[in-house]
Amino acid sequence: MIPVYFGVKIDNEYLIQLENLRGLLHEEADILDPRPIASKIPEEADAVLIPQLTEQAYDSLPYLKRVQLPIVVITSEFGTFSMWDWEIISFLRGEGIEVLAPYSLEHSKVICKALATKRKLSQSKFITYQDKPGEGGKQDSIFRRFYWWQTKCLEAMKKKFGATVEKRSYRELARKAIEIPDSEAVNVLRKISLNISNDLSERALLSAIKLYLALKKDLEKEDSVIGAGINCLNESDYSDTTPCLAWCLLYEEKGLLWACEADIMSLLSMYILHSTLKVPVMMSNIYPFLMGQAAIKHERIPSFPEIVEEPENHILVAHCGYVGLMPQSFATSWIVRPRVLSIVNDNAHAIDARFPLGPITMAKLDPTLNKLTVIEGLNKGYVQYPGSDCRNGMIIKV
Repeated sequence: MIPVYFGVKIDNEYLIQLENLRGLLHEEADILDPRPIASKIPEEADAVLIPQLTEQAYDSLPYLKRVQLPIVVITSEFGTFSMWDWEIISFLRGEGIEVLAPYSLEHSKVICKALATKRKLSQSKFITYQDKPGEGGKQDSIFRRFYWWQTKCLEAMKKKFGATVEKRSYRELARKAIEIPDSEAVNVLRKISLNISNDLSERALLSAIKLYLALKKDLEKEDSVIGAGINCLNESDYSDTTPCLAWCLLYEEKGLLWACEADIMSLLSMYILHSTLKVPVMMSNIYPFLMGQAAIKHERIPSFPEIVEEPENHILVAHCGYVGLMPQSFATSWIVRPRVLSIVNDNAHAIDARFPLGPITMAKLDPTLNKLTVIEGLNKGYVQYPGSDCRNGMIIKV
């Protein structure tokens, strides 16, 4: 961050606050040497830092309006904005200047982490494994409707965040996985601890590990990969398994985030949230009770669970037979089970896992990439529908 000051010189109060911020944020930010607000902002800066607000800010609008970076006001010794700065902050916002004014030290640190995340996105890439998405697959007409299938989605991600998406062949990846000897997969299984259901066949488990090994080898070719996804449902004919276990293992080993079905929009949303907040994340489908039969038919369930109070404010969360894909370290319970969906190979698998009960937040970037939709909710529990496409779903009140 580049600190700026108003007027022609820096006073002692400014210098004390600047050193204070360098101490408070030493793990989250590199704070450069201060410059006058009228000077050119250096290219290496991710944000403009204002450690002291004075009445001269009112006369500095032309300089503030030309700033193309986030402007962060941290003027108190506690790593927040000072309460007597609120009027100047409100004035600046009224003039159309976007000002970030953190109300806690943790908030300041989150802002710094978000800035670091944006910088890393511009230096990194996502990998998607697919060959002919939306052409000759299992559910082409459905998949082609998703925004993340469109070239314009990838172009928008590149323009907004500098994020690069590289496409690789799923067919080729699956071929390499099948060629891995059983003995190599068995050797891996001896070294890891997994909770596996009794009805998962040995062949299914070995296939899952082989795909993990093939993915690991392919992704290790370069250091800039921060997330990956596979078009695992629509192009499921290419593989005798699914990548669910592979994604879990790669996250635990490398912190790699995943995109079920190569949903790159969800992956970008997850990466921003996880990298900034350091909290568990997952992607899944949501089925509002208000959708009625449209949702019920898709999951092949007889009805939504009976909710006495405010059923219209409840949703069912489910994906590929269970709640959604998450690593063991995120879950209160976690087990590898045989596949549920008929769209994938009989030899495939799925992860049956649960988040803790209590507060939960749903969030996703909107298609413009200019805002994040955030909805707070409450995980009230889980519901099971034997024989359906929702063997275990999560109920959230919003």
